[in-house]
Amino acid sequence: MRIWTIHPKYLDTKGLLALWRETLLAKHVLEGKTKGYKNHPQLERFKLQENPINCIQYYLKHIWIEATQRTYQFDKSKFDEHAQVCRILVTTGQVAYERQHLLNKLALRDPLKFKRLEKSIDTEIHPIFELIKGDIEQWEHL
Repeated sequence: MRIWTIHPKYLDTKGLLALWRETLLAKHVLEGKTKGYKNHPQLERFKLQENPINCIQYYLKHIWIEATQRTYQFDKSKFDEHAQVCRILVTTGQVAYERQHLLNKLALRDPLKFKRLEKSIDTEIHPIFELIKGDIEQWEHL
């Protein structure tokens, strides 16, 4: 499971579809609707929030927005479009790690997206996150 910190606009089609599915799974985990993935490290930053379910809904909303801009038909009924704004802190080290991780994937799957991300100086992050200085997050398994 990879719930990306970087903005979904950088993901190729395969990556965006996977992010949608995996975040829906994460939503089910947070809602107690599944037995698996309960202790998945990617969920830690959501679990630490005052309202984790609202935060995952807000995260999903922005994946849906990106998919809609690409004219994909993601099911809007799968999340609460009225989710309140949520902010989760993320470190510069985590963003750099994920950027390189995505570049490695895009080099094989989507050379055009690879070139765009490789040339970008600043990597935008998903709107739920707020950037702070720091190393790779402790929950990230290297």
